[in-house]
Amino acid sequence: MITHGHAQPTAPKRVVILGARGFIGAALSDRLWQMGAPVLPLGRSEVDLGSRNAEEVLSGLLEPGDSVVLVAARAPVKNHAMLVENLEMLGPVIAATHRVPLAHLVYISSDAVYADSPGPLDESSPADPGSLHGVMHRARELVLEVEIATPLGIPLGILRPTLVYGAADPHDGYGPNRFRRLAEAGEEIVLFGEGEERRDHVDVADVAELAARLVMHQSEGVLNAASGTVTSFRDIADRVVALSGKDVAVRGSPRVGEMPHNGYRPFNPAATKAAFPDFTYTSLDEGLARARDGARRASGGLG
Repeated sequence: MITHGHAQPTAPKRVVILGARGFIGAALSDRLWQMGAPVLPLGRSEVDLGSRNAEEVLSGLLEPGDSVVLVAARAPVKNHAMLVENLEMLGPVIAATHRVPLAHLVYISSDAVYADSPGPLDESSPADPGSLHGVMHRARELVLEVEIATPLGIPLGILRPTLVYGAADPHDGYGPNRFRRLAEAGEEIVLFGEGEERRDHVDVADVAELAARLVMHQSEGVLNAASGTVTSFRDIADRVVALSGKDVAVRGSPRVGEMPHNGYRPFNPAATKAAFPDFTYTSLDEGLARARDGARRASGGLG
């Protein structure tokens, strides 16, 4: 699963984050700074991995001995064109890492690489994605392994988060982030069906913490970022409304299509405990309250 190059946390020479302006990338950049690691945060304005000169730009920014975290992606992948675009983004990364020797590579993937299972998923579960989004991440994992890690002898750590939530999430996907925004605006929350499907949700701060630990330990292998607790979307909506302090209705609606993942997608977090015995996932109640407070501060509504 995960093996550590450093038994104790050790700051790399420098950490280069590709996709540092995104939701997870920004949280990871902040966490690494807090841990005392020198960070070069790179967003699209610094290096556009889809541009013709991306290889030259990235090669000029990298330095020998850098640790690189790749979190840049166009997601979620909804069609063939987006799948191809995400794979082509790896071209400049592969070329640049062959020109500038790295110390470590970390890829932020997704739990979407796993096939559905009636029991808890873990890092040994079949990586047999049933969506284009999952196909994209699994293909990227394999490309990074075959084109960079194996031929260059660079340790590759892969983090696979499940559904991530937090105040700064720019997406309006179904779940905690959308529910919170609707509740804060005093608008009703409409569920798919009765919101009965149960999923694992992880605080973005936990994802950033685990990714930072992979960097600081120069870890190699695969690790999921999933709390091990499943909660129905109805329950999450009710909790979000209670935290908002507003009179917001939560109602069901006729479901269109099949219930995703058969309505149940649990995880076994044992590998997280084995890799980092002192780490504890944030409870859903604490994480939802943190997201609420963070969003209110950002909007000037909370001191």
